[in-house]
Order: sequence, then C-alpha cells, then structure tokens
Amino acid sequence: MTTWHVILIATAATLALKLGGYVVPAGFLERERPARIADLLTVALLSALIVVQTLGAGQAIVLDARVPAVIVAAALYALRVPFVIVVIAAAAVAAGIRAFT
Repeated sequence: MTTWHVILIATAATLALKLGGYVVPAGFLERERPARIADLLTVALLSALIVVQTLGAGQAIVLDARVPAVIVAAALYALRVPFVIVVIAAAAVAAGIRAFT
C-alpha cells in the first residue's frame, strides 16, 4: 500500500464521517446526554492538544520554556485577564526563559 492509497482511504473515511453527521437526527443531538458528552469531549480534546503541544517533541516529553508560559497563561486566564494580554504575557515569559538559557 502506497502513501497515496493511505491518503485516499483517509479522505474517503473523513468524507463518510462528515456525511454521517447529516444522517443523525437533530432531536438526538438536542437531548441532554449527547449534548453533555459533546461539550465534555470538546474540552477533553482541546486539553489533550494543549498538553501534546506543550510537552511533546517528537516521541519524547520535553520540559522547556513552554511549560511555565502555559502555567502563566492559565493563571492569568483564571484571573479573567483579557485574552490578548494573556497571550502577550505567556509569549514574554517563554521568550524571557529562552533568552536566559
């Protein structure tokens, strides 16, 4: 199986999954349990993405300037600081740590 076969199969699977979403009745998605699962699944996937992007470098776990930057961003976000300020502060923390190491 070549790379193009894998790409075509993945494309067909993605298209089938997207088209399958139109088959699900709207009434099913408006019930309490599926709506709650969808909400929690979104948070879980976003959290996993943040962890992988913060700690991952290939197949290894790396603790570098990104970790304190994410901690600062989470703390500022918890204090309800505007998002632009959170991003600038986290970038400044990461840049400062990288400048001294």
